[in-house]
Amino acid sequence: MNSFRSIAASKNTSLAVVAPGIAEALFATAIGLFAAIPAVIAYNKLQAEAAKQQARVEGFADEFSAILSRQIDERIAAE
Repeated sequence: MNSFRSIAASKNTSLAVVAPGIAEALFATAIGLFAAIPAVIAYNKLQAEAAKQQARVEGFADEFSAILSRQIDERIAAE
């Protein structure tokens, strides 16, 4: 923002005036990407692990439900 203010104050849009602002913006973008890319990779890895655990828990719940259902059916049939 300071770059835009200084460009406006100089009332000149030559490359010599605009270049420092562009360089500052590119540097800030690079720093942002340096922080964001590892964060996205870590998030995706965590999300994949959570999905695996969820699938395991759902598989267990399905199997447990089937076992309980069979036992209930056997007790009803035995009566």
